[in-house]
Amino acid sequence: MPYVVRDSSGRIVSVHAERSNGANEEIASSAPELMKFLRNTLRGSKVGAIGDLAASDFDMIRVLEDLIAVLIDKRVIVMTDLPAVAQTKLSRRFGLRSKLTDLGSIVGDSEELLLP
Repeated sequence: MPYVVRDSSGRIVSVHAERSNGANEEIASSAPELMKFLRNTLRGSKVGAIGDLAASDFDMIRVLEDLIAVLIDKRVIVMTDLPAVAQTKLSRRFGLRSKLTDLGSIVGDSEELLLP
């Protein structure tokens, strides 16, 4: 469990792996105030930028998926041009995406179920 140092108003100002001079309060690793302190500390730092980049990977996956679908639709490439592992992964993704599209008739733009 980490140890924290607090300011005069009780806010966490530093976190330490071990008990040290000033850092003598043990706190649960999952404590909400610790999580908030770490998020605020990492925001704008190199570590925070790496996290932001990793989070944007999910968006890029969708972009690449859509790009591959367009290239296949326009017959620029065919699925068999890709390695077998890529074909399997794309087929699975396209199948999952298709299931979501099929739900489009009962799910509106606000993602609320539309009942008859």
